[in-house]
Amino acid sequence: MNALLSIYTWLEIGLVALVGFFVQLVLAVLTWPFDRRKVITGRCFRLIGVTAAKLTPFWRFGVHGTVPQRLPPRTVVVSNHESNADPFLISFLPWEMKWLGKASLFKIPAVGWSMWLAGDIPVTRGDQESARGAMAQCAKWLDKGMPVMIFPEGTRSKTDELLPFKDGAFRLAIETGADLLPLAVSGTRRALPKHSWRFARSKGLVTVGTPISTQGMTLADVERLKAMAREQILALRASLLPLTSAGQDPGEGARAA
Repeated sequence: MNALLSIYTWLEIGLVALVGFFVQLVLAVLTWPFDRRKVITGRCFRLIGVTAAKLTPFWRFGVHGTVPQRLPPRTVVVSNHESNADPFLISFLPWEMKWLGKASLFKIPAVGWSMWLAGDIPVTRGDQESARGAMAQCAKWLDKGMPVMIFPEGTRSKTDELLPFKDGAFRLAIETGADLLPLAVSGTRRALPKHSWRFARSKGLVTVGTPISTQGMTLADVERLKAMAREQILALRASLLPLTSAGQDPGEGARAA
């Protein structure tokens, strides 16, 4: 039964992504002449992810706690990374931001095309030149008043332990004078386990931390900034774990976006 439902879910996600791409393409033609920050096509793509998640029979995703309706325009957002389901969950948040993602994702039909239309930034893992170019693109979005979203672990953790944080997001925040905003996700590791094509029932939640100002910081403060963000993410995730554990209801603190 799980295999059949998983096949259905992949078909559902694929269909939503394909239909959503054509909607997004029409919006791009209509709005790009005046929407230089690609807010409309970006939000459309996030809502495609939300729609796919809501139609998935395995998932109950939502936002926990109070979140701001908008972010300061110069904000670098960082989160732990448990699963390929994380972007679906984080898309429930009510603001647009440009995502740093693996270059290979941009080659996926419909999904990759939509990422490009949304203004997301590709990076090739392990390629320093690609990483520098991607960080430059992130800085350009910040200069345009558009927040960016980065997973500082660089890849999904196979366990409950956070992987070491890479420097990129933190250097970017300091060099551009941006605030750093930690998020935490919980429950998505079960939603779509790493190296598995089968879905599993999951109560996934995302919650938002407290912005960290980088004013007055230099690159010598990268490690301190990483430690501050890691401490927040660990605490935020710990607050979610009792709500996302199997067999427990997210309760009143969770809401669908």
